[in-house]
Amino acid sequence: MTTETTPPATRGVIPILLVAAFVVILNETTMNVALSSIMTDLGVTERTAQWLTTAFMLTMAVVIPVTGWLLDRLPTRTVFTLALGMFSTGTLACAVAPDFTLLVAGRVIQASGTAIMLPLLMTTIMRLVPGDHRGRVMGNVSMVISVAPAVGPTLSGLILQVATWRVIFWVMLPIALLMLVLGRSRLVNVGEASRTPLDVASAPLTVLAFGPLVYGLSTVGSDAVAAWIPGAAIALGLAGLAAFVWRQHSLQGSGAPLLDLRTFTHRTFTVAVLIMAVAMMALFGTVIMLPLILQRAFGMAPLQVGLMLLPGGVAMGLLSPAVGRLYDRVGPRALVVPASLVVMGVFAFFATISLATPWWAVTLGHVVMSMGFAAMFTPLFTVALGSLPRPLYSHGSAVVGTVQQVAGAAGTAVFVTIFAVQSAAAPGGEAEAMVAGARWAFLAASAIWTVAVVAAPFLRRPDGDPASLPAAH
Repeated sequence: MTTETTPPATRGVIPILLVAAFVVILNETTMNVALSSIMTDLGVTERTAQWLTTAFMLTMAVVIPVTGWLLDRLPTRTVFTLALGMFSTGTLACAVAPDFTLLVAGRVIQASGTAIMLPLLMTTIMRLVPGDHRGRVMGNVSMVISVAPAVGPTLSGLILQVATWRVIFWVMLPIALLMLVLGRSRLVNVGEASRTPLDVASAPLTVLAFGPLVYGLSTVGSDAVAAWIPGAAIALGLAGLAAFVWRQHSLQGSGAPLLDLRTFTHRTFTVAVLIMAVAMMALFGTVIMLPLILQRAFGMAPLQVGLMLLPGGVAMGLLSPAVGRLYDRVGPRALVVPASLVVMGVFAFFATISLATPWWAVTLGHVVMSMGFAAMFTPLFTVALGSLPRPLYSHGSAVVGTVQQVAGAAGTAVFVTIFAVQSAAAPGGEAEAMVAGARWAFLAASAIWTVAVVAAPFLRRPDGDPASLPAAH
């Protein structure tokens, strides 16, 4: 997983971080198929149970922007210990939770550790791995990011066949603790910690900005909240985001922003993040839409749907390391440009879906789309962070993580809203109307995806580690 050019003392760092990241990301999707059992066991409604997912996502959105400062301020081992310690504590709390409130609290603690782990992994890779070898290592990161969420529902489904939902957490806990012990004994500190002070105004602004924004986007079209709540939450989040951006801009002169937005003064970083945002919107929207119509319109069981979509996630993960090696040889455009066209073609196919469409065609379309995403994400991660100067690696990782959360929530909102509106207006029976709504959602996704197609040719391989930060504005 590492390269020969990595210093011997640090060669064990990246494998440990990769396995730890796999564990915490795997946990994100294990709850999806366990909600029904939790509702029965703890006596809560579906609307209440959804907070296990919503609270996790909101915590991720609020904590990730802080990780840029955290990774600059604290040594690698300390940050790793904090992340895995919080994740393990949250996992234990979930396993023994006597009621739903403690279960949600455990998920929040888990999410706090998860939010730190991926930026820590990406920042460490950028600091350790030379530019001409980063593609293959980032390919392993992409594999973790794609395979873990795909395997999560399948793993929890197998556990639920023979045990209760609490066993999901009891399985996770010893693995997390083992990685914590290994990390404490083998990790070395990478880079030098700074004494950057924590701006007391910025921290609450992250809560005000990203919390309401992600919550509002994730509840658009939901029957679980009043109709006015999503719009009000999004408006509050945008106002908070404007205040957060203004505050970070004003702190750049002192060199102490919580999240350094000078990352966006680098054109390649900005282009890569733009494409990544569109890709995350499309990925999250598809993950919501396909299971929805397969279960409610085609009448498939959840296990059938999970098995249909599993090959796509596995294909994305298995392809990612090869994509990383290919990136090191040919650069980003040769991968991202054709992959963006492939994904556009799959959206065009999904926009023609009907009740007569065979299940294998849907599965094949999802596999092809997943392979297209695999060919894009590794180059995008590598190009985005590789175009930044070394002092901005941690902040760039935090920006990428934040964009993933917000764009994912936005993609879900776009798909669900268009689906709901068009399904309500479509003639015919319920199943036909739902499929018609899905066609409009995928057609809209095709329109949004043109941004990625147009922007892809502007990507270029970073020349090397830029020598210095851009001037503060």
